[in-house]
Amino acid sequence: MIGKAKDFLGEVKVEVKKVTWPSRKDAMGGTMVVVVVVVIVSIFLGIVDTLLSKIVEALISG
Repeated sequence: MIGKAKDFLGEVKVEVKKVTWPSRKDAMGGTMVVVVVVVIVSIFLGIVDTLLSKIVEALISG
């Protein structure tokens, strides 16, 4: 069991060395895209939520 675990970890180490990691610039660019999209979607959902709340409130109050 321990031998299999050591073999597995050795294989993981070999595979990790093959990975092409993004540069800091690429990682920051991708992060900024995600942050901008999250902000845009959250604003959109906030507006939709407010509108739907007002519609439901108007329907309930008559």
